[in-house]
Amino acid sequence: MEFRSAYCSALLLMFVQLLPLSANASTKLYIVYMGEKKHDDPSVVTASHHDTLASVLGSKPVVKLSPAVTMVGSGVLSPRVAAFSSRGPGTIYPGILKPDIAAPGVSILAAVRDSYGFMSGTSMACPHVSAVVALLKSVHPDWSPAMIKSAIVTTASVTDRFGMPIQAEGVPRKVADPFDFGGGHIEPDKATDPGLVYDINPIEYTKFFNCSLKPKEDCNSYMGQLYQLNLPSIAVPNLKDSVTVWRTVTNVGGPEATYKVAIEAPVGVNVDVDPPVITFTRGGSRSATFKVTFTARQRVQGGYTFGSLTWLDDSTHSVRIPVAVRTIIQDFVSDTA
Repeated sequence: MEFRSAYCSALLLMFVQLLPLSANASTKLYIVYMGEKKHDDPSVVTASHHDTLASVLGSKPVVKLSPAVTMVGSGVLSPRVAAFSSRGPGTIYPGILKPDIAAPGVSILAAVRDSYGFMSGTSMACPHVSAVVALLKSVHPDWSPAMIKSAIVTTASVTDRFGMPIQAEGVPRKVADPFDFGGGHIEPDKATDPGLVYDINPIEYTKFFNCSLKPKEDCNSYMGQLYQLNLPSIAVPNLKDSVTVWRTVTNVGGPEATYKVAIEAPVGVNVDVDPPVITFTRGGSRSATFKVTFTARQRVQGGYTFGSLTWLDDSTHSVRIPVAVRTIIQDFVSDTA
């Protein structure tokens, strides 16, 4: 199975409401709502098709596959990142690692008009992620969108079904890195019990956008470097000497737990985590803050190198976040003379 990185703009389900313009109108307007905002591309449907469309939406249609057997080809490297999948780094916000996650998106059996067909692309990968989000929200109704995203990213797999590193298609084929698949290949069962999550206070997004979002009165400071946003990943695009990044994790597992950090340092970079051990006690705080210091081993102008930080407890939890770092000697300044 090939998959592609899933760039989903929202981690919540879309709700469709049928809003007829008039009971006697020859056409009825159907407006799609995403959260609180109207979609800017409404669809106009003729009155003659209204009953048919309403019937389909209310019928909860299902499809039955026959035979109901899962067949896996032998010797096939899967999953692997498709050659046409979107890659990082992000060009607008390089301090935020993209993509976040990868999901099945190649040759997916999907509904096509009144039949079915095989389709590929983000339009196939995103529904997989959206479904996992819905499942996680049903299991953990009190989780925020950031907690759900964290659970998905930190429990993703970076190995294929043979236990080998996931490959990325291209010329040439290579071992996939965070710019190919973010945290890795989505693992729904593991995401239900991540152990730790990286949550974000909504006000941090306001700071992220330089306090340009409402309500402005709740934002009185700029967060500084983008990599300080409490995401389940770290991207440092401009490491000269040393950079310190802060992260906070929240315990969503057992009330008593101890986690130790395992570091996979990017090539040419020293990584120090303080504290290297975090402990949660019954009745104590459910959150813990740690700092990650990246230090360039030598002053070289290089590309991105990759690594990871993983918090491990004494049971089954492995909370992994991807890391991407680029060392630079000097800032690039264009000559406009």
